[in-house]
Amino acid sequence: MPELSESITAIREGAKEDSFTYLTILQYHASTPGILPTLNEVLQNANLTQEIGWDLVQTLIPIDGSEDCLETVARLGNPREVIIKVMETMAALARQFGEAQDDAVEGHSDSAPKSSDIPSRIITLIGMLAILQRRIKTKYPSRFLAPSLISVLEAYLPTPEMTTAVINLVRSLSGRQRPPLPTRTSSIDVLNPDEHGDFSKNAPDPEAEQEDPKEEALNRKLLQSFTTCVLQRYINVHEMQWSPRLLEVYHPDKLIPGKVTTTQAFREDEILQKRDAVVGQLAALLRDLGMNDFSTAFVRGVLCQPSDADPLSNLEMFDSVDDIHLSQGGTACLIAYWIFSTDAFSADNPTPQMHIFPEHLDMLQLFLGANPKSEIERNPGIADALLAIGLGLHHKGLVAANKDSKYMVYHHCLTLIAVFHPDIQVRNAATRFAGTLLHSDPDDESRRDILEDLLQNCAFPALNACAIRWLQEEIIAAHNSKISNVFSTSEIIERLEYDLFPDSQTAAKMDGDELLEFWGENQTFLLQAANFAYFLFNGRKDLVPVGINASVEQRFAEPLTAAAKKLREVEGLDRIDRLQVDVFIDRLESLDIH
Repeated sequence: MPELSESITAIREGAKEDSFTYLTILQYHASTPGILPTLNEVLQNANLTQEIGWDLVQTLIPIDGSEDCLETVARLGNPREVIIKVMETMAALARQFGEAQDDAVEGHSDSAPKSSDIPSRIITLIGMLAILQRRIKTKYPSRFLAPSLISVLEAYLPTPEMTTAVINLVRSLSGRQRPPLPTRTSSIDVLNPDEHGDFSKNAPDPEAEQEDPKEEALNRKLLQSFTTCVLQRYINVHEMQWSPRLLEVYHPDKLIPGKVTTTQAFREDEILQKRDAVVGQLAALLRDLGMNDFSTAFVRGVLCQPSDADPLSNLEMFDSVDDIHLSQGGTACLIAYWIFSTDAFSADNPTPQMHIFPEHLDMLQLFLGANPKSEIERNPGIADALLAIGLGLHHKGLVAANKDSKYMVYHHCLTLIAVFHPDIQVRNAATRFAGTLLHSDPDDESRRDILEDLLQNCAFPALNACAIRWLQEEIIAAHNSKISNVFSTSEIIERLEYDLFPDSQTAAKMDGDELLEFWGENQTFLLQAANFAYFLFNGRKDLVPVGINASVEQRFAEPLTAAAKKLREVEGLDRIDRLQVDVFIDRLESLDIH
């Protein structure tokens, strides 16, 4: 590596050479420690930077401390040439980062450290794009804006820092509508040269043209689409837990004293504070971009129709704003944020004009599609957002806009989230909401049909257990209200007898590992069924159909008691499970069923 004095002389004197020769000199000397301030001085020559700037992007981006030089390139280089090189470099860095991550997963960890600084390089390039895009004065700026945004989206990593850089980019390109939010503990600082740099240093566009009046609307729609895509990606990676937090807001009486709530955790944990802060900034940005009027027509047009999952990435040609689509997932997340922040923080947000039936049901069905498990696992943030929207609508009484209320279909959507969502708190929120929705169905026969469908057709024991609990709650509610419905007579038990107390005689023949597996898969249902049997045979004898005692005892209680006693002696049963087995045996043996 050359000495600093040698590099200083070469860079200063070499500027007199032709551009090809000078670029060769720069490639050799640019990485010399301490040379970058000298290079930045030389690049203040606008004619020189106009000629060689686009070739410097790839040369400088790997060098630590090159941000000032790259900012000068963005301000003085030919904007139409440099912006292309910035997009190419960003794509190359994104590929390099992806390959390095794949190698790290496969155990080739030696490549991982090389990729650790790539996100910061991408953030630098995003800052350059903000300057370049504003410098380009063309009749159709959207033709430059669209590929720039697509490049950023393809390179985007949903970190707080890169998301903040993206927010800065959109603010620069849209024109700031509001002052920056006050700094707070969770603030994230990233380089923002377009806002904090010297705008007066920008060289004019040598090919400037008068902008077409239609371009303003196109550019705004592009920025809306881009920002909703970013919001979707960010929330799918960073758990916001809106639905669990909303339940804490709506039902404070059910909080456990002394236990840290989800709301408290987001208020006290700095990482969680950053999540809320970033999402709040994205929501404010979308509102500044004009997304603040969610009429019924808008909701049905954007959220209830099939669309691309990532619309901006698939955008090739557009002639009008109608050709540019918003991210459905990102738009749903925006609505969820509005509902959540309004109810949790009394924020002043737009009110979405929608109901559970039909709009929200359409949204759920569209999201879940043909493979609900895959969709929920791939987009956990959207699933939580949709659940939060449903909770908010139900809490406000916005249930049905017409008489076509498909409670069973909606309930089925909720139970899918309750089963497949990776976050247990969201699963619990979905389960609680499913129970609340069931009990709010005004048709008692519809409620019975939902429970029957769960007991007979659902393959998940945890949901079967929920169905039994909800059935017991319906029976208690009918009794306490002194009303006559399908839950107030023994007919309901007769109808569901074999679903509530299934034939379990094969369990008595199991041994060892087979018993452990059977208990592990079914204990939630078995315990709930035993508790319901105790409630029924020892309490609500008026609901017990004539003649079922012996049948339930022989096919259900006796074989399961025998199986549980054998299970209690099996090695490998932990202390908690052993206690649960003891409770199970006690419940079955105390049934007044003989």
